Amino acid sequence: MDPLTVFNDEEQMLYDAVYEYAESAIKPLRMQMDAEQKMAPQLIKDFFDNGYMGIEIPDEYGGLGAGFFSAILVIEALSRVDASCGVLVDVHNTLVNNAITNWASDELKAKYFPQLAANKLGAYCLSEPASGSDAFALKMAAKDMGDHFLLNGTKLWITNGLEAEIFIVFANIDASKGYRGITAFVVEGDMPGFTRGKKEDKLGIRASSTVELSFENVKVPRSNVLGEVGKGYKVAIETLNEGRIGIGAQMVGLARGALDEATAYVKERVQFGQSISKFQAVQHELARMEAEWESARLLVYNAARLKEAGRSFIREAAIAKLKSSEMAEFVTSKSLELFGGYGYVKEYPAEKYYRDAKIGKIYEGTSFMQLNTIAKIMLG
Repeated sequence: MDPLTVFNDEEQMLYDAVYEYAESAIKPLRMQMDAEQKMAPQLIKDFFDNGYMGIEIPDEYGGLGAGFFSAILVIEALSRVDASCGVLVDVHNTLVNNAITNWASDELKAKYFPQLAANKLGAYCLSEPASGSDAFALKMAAKDMGDHFLLNGTKLWITNGLEAEIFIVFANIDASKGYRGITAFVVEGDMPGFTRGKKEDKLGIRASSTVELSFENVKVPRSNVLGEVGKGYKVAIETLNEGRIGIGAQMVGLARGALDEATAYVKERVQFGQSISKFQAVQHELARMEAEWESARLLVYNAARLKEAGRSFIREAAIAKLKSSEMAEFVTSKSLELFGGYGYVKEYPAEKYYRDAKIGKIYEGTSFMQLNTIAKIMLG
């Protein structure tokens, strides 16, 4: 079936083109990348060459100059084949590029947008060993030296950390001010004192690098402050609100991939003299999966459309991430079960989709944090 029923022709063409690319270029490599825990360098080059890394970057800087909804479609289409590729493109676009779009000076945009559109991967550095859901408890320090800052500390769980060359980094210039001391910086990966540490050995999205980063007297020019000094907490909150819609798209994409695989399999699998797709119990399982997927997809699209239209979307983004991650866990689990014993082995894709789905409830704001956000808005 064609799951794309709510797009205009241009959006349909974009999704189809990205999905066709993913099927031809990513699918043959996904299990090897998963086993080796490494993104194929050629794919990252492809993502840049295809324009996937500069979707919302204005065309004068080498980007596509498209809207947020286009970014969501690209993330979904890639994730339908491999969620690791989806999240690599997601973080680069919805977190890094959007942070620069909304908060950077014209000089910073002119300096970094051409690089982010052409060949330099971005990463977003907020979490720390003792600062996860309580993001504003971060300990990384930035010392004001006049024309520059010295950054010292450690960042943890950094997606794209191994391959990235441009980093949005959050540090506190005055711990006595609490979250009002937090400041956002643009840091380059070759700045002295910056080092990449442990690469995490993860359950899912294994081709996506998740790395510890260390900063020891990293000298960052004052001109590389993103937004205003002491206003980094606003950069973080507003950017993550957008990023959660991207995670929703990742979950919708990977769930669609798992459902497609399960649907094809039950048509082929014969038991008791007939295809198991003929059994009503199997049909009902597929129907429930389809209904849950469609519901979550429309929540994600609604949040993305609201964001693109400049309307309030924080509640809708939280709901979209909450429900899409729950849906993805449900759909991929049922898909694995429909494969039977074959679903539990790596020869078939069901177990990978299942492993990849779990992170959706955890990163870019846990499900508990989404519930908090929804409740606070409900209660005024």
